[in-house]
Amino acid sequence: MCQKFQLFRDMKVISTTSAPSAIGPYSQAIQVGNLLYTSGQIPIDPATGTFPEGGIQVQARQSLSNVRAILEEAGLNMNHVVKTTVFLADMNDFAEVNNIYAEFFSAPYPARSAVAVKSLPKGALIEIEVVAYK
Repeated sequence: MCQKFQLFRDMKVISTTSAPSAIGPYSQAIQVGNLLYTSGQIPIDPATGTFPEGGIQVQARQSLSNVRAILEEAGLNMNHVVKTTVFLADMNDFAEVNNIYAEFFSAPYPARSAVAVKSLPKGALIEIEVVAYK
C-alpha cells in the first residue's frame, strides 16, 4: 500500500487549452516522477474543435502538434519523447505519416509502434500517444 500511495502522491495531471480537451473520462496527460504519459491525440484543432481539412498528412501534423502542445505545458519538448504509439485507420498511410513524423522528431528517434485499427474516435485517420522522460 505504501508504494501505491507514493505513486499517486507524485502524480500530476497535465492539461492545456492548446490541445483538444479530453472527449471522455481521461486526462490529456499524467506525469509520474520523470515520466509523462499522454493520452492518444486525434487530429482535432483545439481552436475549432474539428479536424483540419485534408487527408492523412494534415491529420498527422495536427495530432503531433497536439502532442507537442501537451509536452510544452509540462515543460518538455519533442526531444524528450522516448516512445510513441501511432494508431492508423489505414496502414497504407504509413509512408505518408513517416514523412510528417520526420518533421517533428530527429535522430536519435524515439522507439515507436504503429498499428492499424478498425476505427478511431470521431472517424479520425490517426491517433498518436507518447511517453516522455524529463
